[in-house]
Amino acid sequence: MKILLLKKVEKLGTPGLLVEVSDGYARNFLLPRGLAVTATKGAVKLAEQLKSTEEHRRQAEEQELKEAAKRLSGVSCTISRLAAEDEKLFGSVSAGDIADALCAQGFSVDKKEVALDEPIKTLGVFTVTVRLGQSHEAQVKAWVVRETETKS
Repeated sequence: MKILLLKKVEKLGTPGLLVEVSDGYARNFLLPRGLAVTATKGAVKLAEQLKSTEEHRRQAEEQELKEAAKRLSGVSCTISRLAAEDEKLFGSVSAGDIADALCAQGFSVDKKEVALDEPIKTLGVFTVTVRLGQSHEAQVKAWVVRETETKS
């Protein structure tokens, strides 16, 4: 059965795509959930509209990611941790810590977007890559400094 996808379906396609699926899959899963409609002449016109809408949305999202990467490039964050005399940390600085520090500065960064091969375990300045989407990256400096103990 030929159908038109109205919403993104995993391993099948994106909105506006005409695909051939088995009758049972279309009747029992896709059509009742509103994920697709049967391919008619009117549906083909709808497919063209959906494709253009999806393309505009994708371009806007791509532009937004590009601007976010540009704003994020060159930003630095400071993370303070307790450290021994030989500058080794008691613990480590993870991708989540860097993401939290960037969020505190007003950037919307998830810890999954921070590319850190292994946790940072010494004091110093580290260049960390933040991956925004699939094609945009920004280089961020992470300053790991000694936490000063306050006596109260």
